[in-house]
Amino acid sequence: MTQGRWQSARSLLLHTGDDWDRRGHRATVLAREPYAIAWAREWLLAEPGSAGAATLYALTLVRRALRGKDDPERAREACAGAAALAPADPTPWLGLLLLARYLGTDEETRRAFTEVRRRHPEHHHAHHLMAARIAETETGGTYELCAFAERAAAEAPADSPLAVLPVVANAERHRVLAAT
Repeated sequence: MTQGRWQSARSLLLHTGDDWDRRGHRATVLAREPYAIAWAREWLLAEPGSAGAATLYALTLVRRALRGKDDPERAREACAGAAALAPADPTPWLGLLLLARYLGTDEETRRAFTEVRRRHPEHHHAHHLMAARIAETETGGTYELCAFAERAAAEAPADSPLAVLPVVANAERHRVLAAT
């Protein structure tokens, strides 16, 4: 991939299939790479209707917007376009959730989280992002954060990564307290 071959990114995402947690993780990690925007553009030129290419492109724009190097509205539009190409894939909505966590309103954050959960109710990355957002914005205690984490853990299957969300929520709360 460092040689500019977008086909490797395509192959990785293609072989991930509909393992949404893994796909979300891989796409967000790929989007962090400095050359990811070039890969995604080349991939989109080669395969204009590719949902994977559109999703990778959208997530690179999200990362760039979060670093102040691109327009957040452009990233939102790219995520919406990718979501339209792959209605069952929560990954474009994960991009919107990342953007909303740092730059959006509480309503935008909740909406993006709801859309991720509609497609994959146990999406652990989305739950971690939401726990972090609640920890950062909750005032007057930790009731909302604890209730969110406990509810998600209780609703998830026993072997789900969400079983440890209450521990993650506690760590997020301590991270926020330490920062202040």
